[in-house]
Amino acid sequence: MEKKKPSPKSGTEAAIDKKLAPQPENAKTDSLAPHTADSAGEKMTTNTGLPINDDQNSLKAGDRGPSLLEDFILREKITHFDHERIPERVVHARGSGAHGVFKLYKPLAEVTKAGFLNDTEIETPVFVRFSTVAGSRGSTDLARDVRGFAVRFYTQEGNFDLVGNNMPVFFIQDAIKFPDLVHAVKPEPDNEIPQAASAHDTFWDFISLTPESAHMIMWAMSDRAIPRSYRMMEGFGVHTFRLINAEGKSSFVKFHWKPLLGVHSVAWDEAQNISGKDPDFHRRDLWDAIESGAFPEYELGLQVIPEEDEFKFEFDLLDPTKLVPEELVPVQRVGKLTLNRNPDNFFAETEQVAFHLGHIVPGIDFTNDPLLQGRLFSYTDTQLTRLGGPNFQEIPINRPVVPVHNNQRDGFMRQTINRGKTSYGPNSLGNNDPQQVKERDGGFVSYQERMEARKVRARSKSFFDHFSQSRLFFNSQSEPEKNHIVDALSFELGKVKTVAVRERMLGVLSQIDKGLAAQVAFNLGLHIPEVIPGNLNVPADGNPVDYQSVQVDGSLAASPALSMANTIKDSIVSRKIAILAADGVNAESLNTVKAALEAEGAVVEVVAPKLGFIVAENDEQIKVDQSFLGAASVLFDAVYVAGGTNCVATLEAESNAVHFLNEAFKHCKAIGASGDALQVIEATYFSKKLPADYSEENVLREGILIAEVNDKFAALLIKAIAQHRFWEREKPRLIPA
Repeated sequence: MEKKKPSPKSGTEAAIDKKLAPQPENAKTDSLAPHTADSAGEKMTTNTGLPINDDQNSLKAGDRGPSLLEDFILREKITHFDHERIPERVVHARGSGAHGVFKLYKPLAEVTKAGFLNDTEIETPVFVRFSTVAGSRGSTDLARDVRGFAVRFYTQEGNFDLVGNNMPVFFIQDAIKFPDLVHAVKPEPDNEIPQAASAHDTFWDFISLTPESAHMIMWAMSDRAIPRSYRMMEGFGVHTFRLINAEGKSSFVKFHWKPLLGVHSVAWDEAQNISGKDPDFHRRDLWDAIESGAFPEYELGLQVIPEEDEFKFEFDLLDPTKLVPEELVPVQRVGKLTLNRNPDNFFAETEQVAFHLGHIVPGIDFTNDPLLQGRLFSYTDTQLTRLGGPNFQEIPINRPVVPVHNNQRDGFMRQTINRGKTSYGPNSLGNNDPQQVKERDGGFVSYQERMEARKVRARSKSFFDHFSQSRLFFNSQSEPEKNHIVDALSFELGKVKTVAVRERMLGVLSQIDKGLAAQVAFNLGLHIPEVIPGNLNVPADGNPVDYQSVQVDGSLAASPALSMANTIKDSIVSRKIAILAADGVNAESLNTVKAALEAEGAVVEVVAPKLGFIVAENDEQIKVDQSFLGAASVLFDAVYVAGGTNCVATLEAESNAVHFLNEAFKHCKAIGASGDALQVIEATYFSKKLPADYSEENVLREGILIAEVNDKFAALLIKAIAQHRFWEREKPRLIPA
């Protein structure tokens, strides 16, 4: 019987056959397994194979207008990104949470009709989650990273989520670039290295090709990226939002959180040590402070800008890589947030809380910030995977304190048992319930912003000054802070293996500050390139950008508010102080110092050669809190060396005690010692650097006090500890930060 000839195959079928056919030995397959892809030399497409013309800008109504829902490229890209990892958060996976209350100082009816911002009699319940961004749930708290600062207000008009960071700007201007940023900073996909770190090739490759990141890089390489505590860092809403009053008048607003303990950091070398000694350092610090009654407190600050002043600045209010200097628009402190209760269950509350920028109340609304616009889509989308479906709002930590009624039904893990026949509207069978709420009765109505524009993929030219505020931030730092930025950049870029990426980044730094670039180049053994690389972002007119020409000098040479050197330094509440002691200690001096420190709210622990008790000169037994085996100076804010002949002799011979003091000095902490404990100090490497005398001026400049213990000694030691750190010890630059 004659075999039938196969019918001719379509072009598509033939192409599939060609893909699946065995390849000759000399074919360029690089031993790729089936379904693997190598994008080298290939054109960019969507997941359906559509060639992409612009992967840098979302589709907007005009270059400063809102992003459009029809942007299927943006939605595909972010949807895929949101669902890449389960079950932990794609970013901000490592977090700590706490309950609290918010109390308003004065009504804000002039700028907003939001109920919780007008009633000074109520305390609004809140839940706050702090987090790192890049690391996994099991990573260290002390990574150099941005910190999330997300606050949920359970108001009588529904939940309002203020989802921000401890830095007021961000790396990118348009949400379509967010997947690229996170892909770049996450562990490299070929070997899953490094964890919770940006010091690698892919991150700096992306940053060096994205000049809009320059401002944020200054913040991320500063000491802001290694805070002493969640209780001692600022929070920012990042984006420009709108406030709407009862008359419908709109104002722009930037949200701030100001910690009442001041803004403080740790040293980079210290942070690395803490990661080994206690990777839960920030989580433990927050928990212990609340348990002990040292409730963290922050004031809510607003920078309110009348709508008519939208274009009065040299930067664009809609650009999330820009801040509004406090010298131009002062921060009004309008209320206080107090965290006063730890979660009962970490998973049920801290892990399952689902924040979203789209959770707003009447009186608060959005702007056309293109990063904000993308986040409004992304947050709900990512919860669908992480929390298993659309009913995540029914989880207790996510429920509002007001009743919820709508026509949404069913789905995974539905908790609500809805009565009645109707789940649609309008309806006549259920009295048309639930009914819409008129604006005058509190119904939410979006601000009616007028707009008329063409659909484009572009950015406003007002977004193309990438270096003025980067320079402003660097110029605003104290000398020690500038040195730390140099160290951080040198460390990070020193981990980059591709020399071309290092050189390209030096070109970017040279646009911020020539001296900064020169110092980093010297540390890397490289020269600064003459020309900064171009960028793929193109304004609406289609002309390439000359970054040199769009730089703006700025109306401010420096902003003192941007330096932590100018923060609050008047309290030792909740600071951890180590008292080094051993058998034969002078109990009177130890108890005098301990009582004085505790009276000011400090947490004091006695550290000795072994656990249990030590016996004082007068036979008093003193409880030991930690031994040198388990304690480390990096876990304390300051140290005091107790006196007593036998005690001093033991500590001088104890290498761990001497190392404890050497580290405390290296990390610029306050050090006190009883006068008869001088020989212990003389065993350290810094004994030749002691001040000539222990006048108050010298103690508050040098951070070292060795004298007879009395009430005056204790008071001066407390003043020194309140300064937090004595960064001037790093001069000359012999002690790395």
